[in-house]
Amino acid sequence: MTTAAKKQITLEDLMPAHEYEKIRKDHKQKLIPVKKNRRLQVGPYATFYFENYDTMWAQIHEMLYIEKGGKEQARDELEAYNPLIPNGAELVATFMIEIDDPVRRDFILRQLGHIEEKIYLSVGGEKIYAVPEQEVERTTEDGKTSAIHFLHFPLNSGQITAFRDVDNDIMLCIEHSQYGHMAVISGETRLSLAQDLDNCSP
Repeated sequence: MTTAAKKQITLEDLMPAHEYEKIRKDHKQKLIPVKKNRRLQVGPYATFYFENYDTMWAQIHEMLYIEKGGKEQARDELEAYNPLIPNGAELVATFMIEIDDPVRRDFILRQLGHIEEKIYLSVGGEKIYAVPEQEVERTTEDGKTSAIHFLHFPLNSGQITAFRDVDNDIMLCIEHSQYGHMAVISGETRLSLAQDLDNCSP
């Protein structure tokens, strides 16, 4: 089974820390082009990192390498990151609002409350709204949004067919009143994301 076909990481899929350390540098280099093709900038501050088995496998190993929590930590990491592996009928993204200056970042985040509810994938003109992970509230009572969100874009069989049709435009859009931007998903990024849907028969 290729990693593109795998929907869940298990304890058996994880390398011992000392073994991972041996391959860590090379593996991070190999992952650079994978991540590049799964990254999309929308407007000046919003970046979407589309996740898959490979990115989550690397994330879990990095967390275990840094924190050295062993098998107990590994179970927690699997519980946290497995839901971010697309299930074959969805795309999954880590959405980040990236602003280096902390004062400006705080100001902008206070303008973007509930932005996670205003994001959609346009597939051949049809809107597919993001479904945020609901483990915690990402907007505070005073209207400040989090800099990090985890989003699912569920697609039905017809939408998957439309996604694969090269004649259809695919766009990622944000329609927040204080942040209205969109970006076309094309080229290697579109091909990479299409692999997340390959195991769902349209």
